[in-house]
Amino acid sequence: MKILAVAGSNSETSINKLLVSYAASLIQNAEVEIVDMNQFEMPIYKHQREVENGVPQQAIDFASKIDAADILLVSLSEHNGTYSTAFKNVFDWTSRIKDRAVWNEKPMLLMATAPGARGGLGVLEAAAKRFPLHGGNIVDTFTLPFFNDNFDKSAQKISNDEKDSELKEKIAKISAVEIILEK
Repeated sequence: MKILAVAGSNSETSINKLLVSYAASLIQNAEVEIVDMNQFEMPIYKHQREVENGVPQQAIDFASKIDAADILLVSLSEHNGTYSTAFKNVFDWTSRIKDRAVWNEKPMLLMATAPGARGGLGVLEAAAKRFPLHGGNIVDTFTLPFFNDNFDKSAQKISNDEKDSELKEKIAKISAVEIILEK
């Protein structure tokens, strides 16, 4: 089973990258690739750029990674209630690939975390509404509020037992979906 773990942030110290990496580690016997948004830096989407130069290779490469995966784990950082600019730009460019649904109907666990009480709930709600319009097969969602209180950075895992159990249940659910699809 191949897992593509996407942290929707270009921060070098992304808490969403820590969360998605931990989530990916919970799937047994899987090949995991963790995507760094910095690998897909490209000009901000503009229609004239697309007309003049086409879709950048980085967007095509991102789409190829999605296509090669069996399961997508996507953890989005929240900037002013929605996606980070780095993620949104990759999403926008990938959506411009001809005859392409961005997420290609791959089973997805959609996640977010933040230092505050809502745990990235704004971006999670925005993505849960938008992604299905772009081929997002969202199997479940997960949010981790108060990241600094609920995640042990030295152990690289969720320290809140209730939230850890919740994530493990959702990982089991998405793993089961992939097993069913393989049959």
